[in-house]
Amino acid sequence: MAVPGSNNDILKLIRPGLADFAGYSAATSPETLEGKVDVPVKSIIKLDANENPYGCSPRVNRALADYANYHVYPDDGQASLRRMLADYYGVDAANVVASSGSNRLIDLILRLLLEPGDEVINCVPTFGVYAFSTRLCGGRLVEVPRTTDFTVDVAAIHAAITSRTKMIFIASPNNPTGTPVLRSDILELLATGVPLMVDEAYYEFNGETVAPLVSEHRNLSVLRSFSKWAGLAGLRIGYGLFPAAVADLLLRTKIPYNLNAAAIVAVTESLADIDYLNSRVTAIIEERGRLFAKLSRIDWLRVVPSSANFILCQVLRGHAAELHQQLRQRGILIRYFAEPRLDNYIRISVGRPEDTDAVVRMLREIGG
Repeated sequence: MAVPGSNNDILKLIRPGLADFAGYSAATSPETLEGKVDVPVKSIIKLDANENPYGCSPRVNRALADYANYHVYPDDGQASLRRMLADYYGVDAANVVASSGSNRLIDLILRLLLEPGDEVINCVPTFGVYAFSTRLCGGRLVEVPRTTDFTVDVAAIHAAITSRTKMIFIASPNNPTGTPVLRSDILELLATGVPLMVDEAYYEFNGETVAPLVSEHRNLSVLRSFSKWAGLAGLRIGYGLFPAAVADLLLRTKIPYNLNAAAIVAVTESLADIDYLNSRVTAIIEERGRLFAKLSRIDWLRVVPSSANFILCQVLRGHAAELHQQLRQRGILIRYFAEPRLDNYIRISVGRPEDTDAVVRMLREIGG
């Protein structure tokens, strides 16, 4: 019999497979580098998390300062927010569910679908949360490698489907490669009948979507985010378009009050200031082209074309891990992924023109 109060009692009860769970490797917060790098924290250039360098709409800041009801719980049913998003995107409100980041919706739908041993197809390399949530929810991850140019291998996905396959994840554009997925490939995957989640977190930077297909295919869900294009990463607001019956289940099984009042205010004001936000998106797309051109002139980098707000580069001389560390020491944060398909790659978020100039200059200095 266990001794009450014993320090390790609870460890014996942890679900098998989670005791050594690695977790998700998030981007670096600049404040954690105080005194550890060669520049003041306020001078750090953050290009590691695909955030909008221009921030949110000025209307958001004013509205958050003026909001008087932070002491009142927000509407748990998200009625006005769902109608607002439905009107903006031309869908039915019954198909819309929002959450504190689209990550939460990934976790929630897997909780609905997975029983122990059920399978999730993941097209690697891709966004790490798909694998994170699959393992956390007790599913078995089936990794299908992307092709050499990082497009999805539809034939390989077909071959990986079994009677226990409960979800296929597709990010378009894909993170961290920036690669879009052909509409014809998505239609072919929908024809399998397996639930398909298309993550369009970076939709605004390429303009291609399968959202209108949600009403036609009962196995299709589409995720979107306000973190990137609208500059609301810190407020955590994402949403999904689902078959109406699935959306209803998600609303019933989500954590109560899963959206805070500030996030709802921010979305309201963002949608009222679309012209401003679209101008910032246009600026980022233009800067993406400029960053791509400058990186392409560095002979020890192989630059991957991108439809998102970041660019992936293969390091052809030296090692990406060391390059990542050298840049961080100089106050420039980029992303390095310690995984087999990306072992010698870095990802650079698109920033302002001055950020582009700084990172390219530093890369040239380091590379000699």
